[in-house]
Order: sequence, then structure tokens, then C-alpha cells
Amino acid sequence: MSTREKVAIVTGAGSGIGRASVLALLDAGYAVGLAGRRQDALDETVRRAGGNGQYCAALATDVGNPAAVKSLFDTTVRKFGRLDLLFNNAGTGAPAIPLEALTVEQWQTVVSVNLTGAFLCTQEAFRIMQAQTPMGGRIINNGSISAHAPRPFSAPYTATKHAITGLTKSTSLDGRAYDIACGQIDIGNAVTEMTDKMSKGVPQADGSTRVEPRMDVEHVANAVVHMASLPLDANVQTMTIMATKMPFLGRG
Repeated sequence: MSTREKVAIVTGAGSGIGRASVLALLDAGYAVGLAGRRQDALDETVRRAGGNGQYCAALATDVGNPAAVKSLFDTTVRKFGRLDLLFNNAGTGAPAIPLEALTVEQWQTVVSVNLTGAFLCTQEAFRIMQAQTPMGGRIINNGSISAHAPRPFSAPYTATKHAITGLTKSTSLDGRAYDIACGQIDIGNAVTEMTDKMSKGVPQADGSTRVEPRMDVEHVANAVVHMASLPLDANVQTMTIMATKMPFLGRG
């Protein structure tokens, strides 16, 4: 296998936005470490990469587990030599039920994946990017439209996505001394398995249920590649990419 100069890690790489982003990054010349809960889903992403699959390292990973995260980063760097990009994309939600009906376990599961996972991956990326030559790299966090405005019955997801904005800002500030740039991509209604229900109708803030427009997930992947393509002295701090006619401003 020939080597590639640029190396990325993508979490949540077994489906949806993560899978599309892996494939786009491979096409853009990256070698990619893939993380996700299910090895079979990661292997399917590698299969879809065709000839680019040789530039993948796929490892089933619980991003809320510090040892698993360290293994992911160690494996990727051992195989490809460095780390230029981390896309913190892994995410999950709780059932769409009233806030008072949520269990502590449901809350903690979402926090573990969406927030603790992003922190642990960012921490490992910092350690590697500080020590490598040339120093530095880029981190992109998936914030979601829910980093701005909630849906009904989404307290755990919305709270963690708002927190991702704070983590992005702190990472951006603390990374300056090490040439580590950090930005956030807020995505609204890409066509993925997670948004299939929108084609049948989802609850709105006014109590109604409505079908919502969606956009091709490749537009998101291309936006991630654009953010990644900038030199480290330039940064997209925040990008919102969404289906043009989806409810967002005022959630209507």
C-alpha cells in the first residue's frame, strides 16, 4: 500500500454523514481511520470505498470509553504516520418522549456519545497534533441545527449539541498555540437513516406533525472536505448547511 500525506479520523463512520464524509475525504486524497459502534457497518463503508479501501483503518469504537478512543488513535497513527483531521461526528439521541419521562440512563447515554466522546477524541487529537512534525491539524465538530434550536422532546440531544458549541470554541482557542484549528458544522436534514422519519412527518413546535424537506448527504460531505482543505491559518469557525426549506428560523 502506498502512503498518503493527509490523514483523518471520522467517528460515526458506519452510516449517514460519517460514511459520506469518509468517502469524500478518501476521494480528496486522505487516508482515514474509521470509528463506529458496529464493525460490520464500518466494513461496509470500506467496501463502498472500492480501491480507496486500502487507505482505511476501521475499528469498532465506543467513543465514550477512554481506552477505546486511545486505541483508535494509536491504531490510525501507527498505520498512517500522523493525524491532520478529526471529524467528531458520532451522535445519538434519546426517545422523543416528554422530558420528565426520560431516565437518567437515557440522558447519560446521549451525553457519553455526543459530548464525552467528542471531548475524548479531541484530547487524543491534541496530544498527537502537538507532538508531530509538522505540528498542528484541524478538528471539525458536528454541531447540528439543534446546537441553535431544539425540536420537541429532545432535551438530551439539544443540550449536548449546545455544549458542542462551547467545546468547539474552547478547542479553537486552546489550539492556537499548536496550530490546531477547530470549527463546527451545523447540519439540517441531510438524507440519512436518522432522518428517514421526516419523509413521513415529525412533530413541530406548534404541536402539528409535518413532512420536512431533506438534502443530499453528499452536500454535507463536500462541505466537510472544504473546511478540511483550508490551510491552518484559515478556519471556518461555524458553518450551517441545511435543506433550504426545512423549518429552522423559528422552527417554522
